[in-house]
Amino acid sequence: MSEASRRIIGALAGDTRIEGHFSDEADIRAMLAFESALAETEADAGFIPASAAEAIVTVCRDFAPDIESLAAGMAKDGVVVPALVAALRAALDEPNRRWLHFGATSQDAVDTSLVIRLGAVINDLANRLDGVIGQLGELRADEGQTVLMAQTRMQRALPITALDKIEDWMHPLERLRDRLAQLRPRLLVVQIGGPVGNRDVFGDQGDEVAAALALRLGLRPAPPWHNGRDSIAEIGGWLSMVTGALGKFGQDVALMAQNEVGTVQLAGGGASSAMPHKSNPITAEVLVALARFNAGAVGSLHQALIHENERSGAAWTLEWLVLPPMAVTAGAALSHAARLLAGLHFNDMHARG
Repeated sequence: MSEASRRIIGALAGDTRIEGHFSDEADIRAMLAFESALAETEADAGFIPASAAEAIVTVCRDFAPDIESLAAGMAKDGVVVPALVAALRAALDEPNRRWLHFGATSQDAVDTSLVIRLGAVINDLANRLDGVIGQLGELRADEGQTVLMAQTRMQRALPITALDKIEDWMHPLERLRDRLAQLRPRLLVVQIGGPVGNRDVFGDQGDEVAAALALRLGLRPAPPWHNGRDSIAEIGGWLSMVTGALGKFGQDVALMAQNEVGTVQLAGGGASSAMPHKSNPITAEVLVALARFNAGAVGSLHQALIHENERSGAAWTLEWLVLPPMAVTAGAALSHAARLLAGLHFNDMHARG
């Protein structure tokens, strides 16, 4: 479905900034960065002529992709790289064409592009997560002593303060911030393994080439991970935990905003087409929906762990379908949470009588 046809639902569940990191243009830019860095690294190591590396870097820098042509190649080959490499070779002169993409395979370009862009995605999400945690800290300082009634199993329990409620929302997000810091070095690693993932074309210099290539791209070196997708599954799990934690916050707020409960008041509720007296907790409800979406999607992403032998076209394609919407959903949830917190205030139980 085209982006234009999703603008209405996108107002609730979309995130144009995160979507931009998964655009065709962003993907191709990252693949071109990979091809340029690969050529420079291989020239330094003596695998290709320095003049060829210079020509490849120039072509990649000036390349203007024909997205329709690349899409046709994707439909034919199941991956865009053969069409991209063919277009780049056509722009190179004859002596240099053979050195483009030397020792690499399509998966090296695609996976390295993905982690380059995931680096930008998690930077954006980490900044938003810090912002939401900061807002919760401000709410705790301003209204933490407000007296509320705890609800256990949806029944009145004992008095608590808003501080207790806020920290229930805040601590999982703080732990997720720590988890992301731990995940980064496992996720943001270069992919370079060659046709079957063993770097044979580089002889005994394979690991050195990988380390130099990673350094050029701002990534970490790692063994080839063509068929080991645990870090991709891990970032998917993290995205689902973020939306899950925010969904719990949204669920609590929606319940607390009920007329019969009234322990929070919200700014800017949604209107009803039939009942003008209503002010619906739209943002809180959207957080619940986004959490449930990612909870379902993470199971599909874990299916992509099942790679047959040295490469799986099916599992790889499944990742492309599932991971970007999960990241967009997490971005949308963090933005909605920030807006919800900006207009949320507690009502003291004693003041309500």
